[in-house]
Amino acid sequence: MPRISASHDKDLNLVQLGTAVRARRAGQGLSQEALADAAEIDRSHMGKIERGERNVTFLNIARIAKALQCKPSDLLLDAGL
Repeated sequence: MPRISASHDKDLNLVQLGTAVRARRAGQGLSQEALADAAEIDRSHMGKIERGERNVTFLNIARIAKALQCKPSDLLLDAGL
């Protein structure tokens, strides 16, 4: 089985997670830049996460969840994962 790199084709799970992050962010009236700043993640990387283009680490999921004032599991549930 080939190794999956951090920059691979979009995976449905990553797209679903990104959609969940975007929906929570928009629901709170935050810009992508404001969420990235609060989560201490580069804005361009946040955009790739929201588009499902990055295999986001658990630590970044935890940072995003904290910035969105929810639990990491809430993001995964929102994503249907």
